[in-house]
Amino acid sequence: MTDKKTSRLLTSPYIAWAVIFILVPLAMLFYYGLTDVNGGLTLDNIRAIAEPVHLRALLLAVVLSVVSTIICFLLAYPLGMILAKHKLSSQGLITTLFILPMWMNFLLRTLAWMTLLENRGVINGILDFLHLPEINIINTPGAIVLGMVYNFLPFMILPIYNSLSSIDDNVINAARDLGADAWQTFFKITLPLSVPGIISGVTMVFIPALTTFAISTMLGGSKILLIGNVIEQEFTLTYDWNLGAGLSIVLMVFIVVNMVISAMSEGDDSSERRNVKRFFSHTSGSDAGSGKDER
Repeated sequence: MTDKKTSRLLTSPYIAWAVIFILVPLAMLFYYGLTDVNGGLTLDNIRAIAEPVHLRALLLAVVLSVVSTIICFLLAYPLGMILAKHKLSSQGLITTLFILPMWMNFLLRTLAWMTLLENRGVINGILDFLHLPEINIINTPGAIVLGMVYNFLPFMILPIYNSLSSIDDNVINAARDLGADAWQTFFKITLPLSVPGIISGVTMVFIPALTTFAISTMLGGSKILLIGNVIEQEFTLTYDWNLGAGLSIVLMVFIVVNMVISAMSEGDDSSERRNVKRFFSHTSGSDAGSGKDER
């Protein structure tokens, strides 16, 4: 009984925190999203996502989020393989190097890119000094994607690096000993075993990229509206909390669907491991058959 009381006492601050900062805001979100200004139940705030302005902002946010997620993956996976291959002794140092940029405020990091990319910024100043053509990337979707990739890339690198570093070298060496070349080893062994890290990285990049509004405001110059910008303006400019909450519920559905797909994919991790075992069985069986033919 004493242990139970102590456990409840220790967990009560966390429960209170979850209730105040998670459940209460969610309850307020659903209340405002499912009611009108008079407090009556309505679905008009959710149906508003079908309006051309809102639908365009949502589709653009999804497209840019997918593009930034793919770019983060293409950059993070080779880097994760390099770091895992070298087997650096101090993994804490590696983690610190990845997290170090995150110690700087998110807005300051984005503001730095704004200074670099603006028409009279640092990059164009260097290009002008070298008599090279200037680039006009600020206030474009490309600038927003660049900001997303820069800010969210560490969230892709860490889980992929952890998955790759956990793969036993003996498994890779066994595949090579059984005659698999580098590409076969990668697609049949390394890639399937790193799927959990890929799924975690994709989730950790896609969700904040989909919901962001600060990056698109600073690097898009308020000319490119994503669904996060629309929701932010409904709360802070027009003060239409009901519409803002209704659009937030729609965005939450996208996030929940992404998390469900990720959970289902992680559940299929055992099938990937079975495919790896099947690859070894098939390869070793082929080697045994070829040995018999030689006899």
